[in-house]
Amino acid sequence: MARGKMVFILLGVPASILCMLSLGLRLLSTRTQAMSSAASLHVKARLSEYPGATGGTSRLEVPDDKVHWSVEWGDYKPVEYTAPAVQKGPVWADPDIKEGESLATPIRFNEVDGKTNRVSHMGTYDIINSRPRNPAGRTGMTGRGLLGKWGPNHAADPIVTRWLRNDKGEKIMKDGKPVLLFVAVKRKDNGQWAIPGGMVEAGDTVSATLKKEFGEEAMNSLEASEERKKELEGLINELFKTGTKIYAGYVDDPRNTDNAWMETVAVNFHDDAGTAFDSIKLEAGDDAGAVAWTQATSQMELYASHKEFIEKTVQLRGGAW
Repeated sequence: MARGKMVFILLGVPASILCMLSLGLRLLSTRTQAMSSAASLHVKARLSEYPGATGGTSRLEVPDDKVHWSVEWGDYKPVEYTAPAVQKGPVWADPDIKEGESLATPIRFNEVDGKTNRVSHMGTYDIINSRPRNPAGRTGMTGRGLLGKWGPNHAADPIVTRWLRNDKGEKIMKDGKPVLLFVAVKRKDNGQWAIPGGMVEAGDTVSATLKKEFGEEAMNSLEASEERKKELEGLINELFKTGTKIYAGYVDDPRNTDNAWMETVAVNFHDDAGTAFDSIKLEAGDDAGAVAWTQATSQMELYASHKEFIEKTVQLRGGAW
């Protein structure tokens, strides 16, 4: 008799029952990991006060163990909110969708809908009562909040970096590793520091958005003279010739709701020699209160998931953290 069967007999438990118990434990472990993953994604997307909301609009509080949709929550009653600026129907916003209603011209979710990319980096998302459902879990709010699109709202984040150097041009080291600098802008809407990114407009490519947003937010290209614009365009084109994708996926953004959420592609453009900006100065654009070369450290606080993107960049470049 095989040793395994002898053990089962000695324990007095049939092998079939033990196999079922083992399978159940594996499924429980998988579910627990999924719940933990969703909870870790949703931190800023579950903040009580919704940014820019009028009348003190707050989210329903969602505890960590109720974030994942697989967890039953019969009394879940999220707050419905779409910002007035979005409800007015600007060109960049989708039409409103009431729960369960159908539009005359249906939105084609999970595919490229005309010039609008509605495909999620997270995979296929569910459509519940005519509305897309956030694949990362509950946020305590339905509607679109400040976001224009139902489902994924795509952005692009250029991470421009170089090494911190002394007056002799030597890399400054910390714990035996070089210190990385990145270009950061101070957002005017909330005063937080962030990567100078922006939304991918309908019909635009990610690569075009990366260049445009960096030029507008970190170099004030919109206010530049035609001669200056050409100079900036040449610099950006040269710097952005080769980039390394750092991340593509869901963003833990305070604007997210159960029906609309931010996703991004973050790409690192590294100036290893540190000379690309010798002749051109950083200058904050209209959307930024300030712009600066910022030291990447584990203690810094950045908007949304930007700190995680910088950490991944530091790891890629072998810098100090």
